[in-house]
Amino acid sequence: MKLELSKLELSEQMIKTCLEMETRDINQGTSGNLSMRFNNGFLITPSSMPYNEMKPEDIVEMDWEGKFIGKQPSSEWRFHRDILKERKDINVVLHCHSINATALSCHNKDIPAFHYIIGLAGGNNIRCAKYATFGSQELSDNALIALKDRLACLLGHHGMICLGKTFKEALWLGSEVEAMSKIYIKALSIGNTQILSEKEMEKVVKQMERMSYGKGPEPEGSEDIARPKNG
Repeated sequence: MKLELSKLELSEQMIKTCLEMETRDINQGTSGNLSMRFNNGFLITPSSMPYNEMKPEDIVEMDWEGKFIGKQPSSEWRFHRDILKERKDINVVLHCHSINATALSCHNKDIPAFHYIIGLAGGNNIRCAKYATFGSQELSDNALIALKDRLACLLGHHGMICLGKTFKEALWLGSEVEAMSKIYIKALSIGNTQILSEKEMEKVVKQMERMSYGKGPEPEGSEDIARPKNG
């Protein structure tokens, strides 16, 4: 995606992404929100408006000081602003209340490396941020801690956040986090799962980074695969 797209074009893509969040069943009603880096600030979805009623002119433009043009921005604008200011490597912040990820967040549970796909979030777990009131600066501060060196996190008793360079990336990651949350809950119903070692997850993340740059997997070497440890 080119950042030089117009506000109208980006707003149309934002609405399309929000509708896709519902199609993929990772969000519902007026919950969740979406933002995109734009000019000297960002665009964000408005507060309390169903996605199927949203028009491009409803998308709100904000600056880094919290000033905005148009409708009232999402109540979660603070963590969108702070994440985009902090993370120069991403352009999109997606927040949703998907069922399984939110269920785990209600137990304040990180998602450990029970499956290698957890590495898509950038490390050996998907952290759960400490609970804070929605829309508060405290929630934003907690989210930044949970997202350090990560592309996704859960929000305690709330939902999830996923990051990406594009709407497509953030939406894809949100779907993956929800799928992993569902699998983790099912795995726990059988008993405690084994957790992949930090050494193995370092290899996984490195391999994923190579794949994302189109380099393909690393050739087989002499290094042994790290074994799971009991979790």
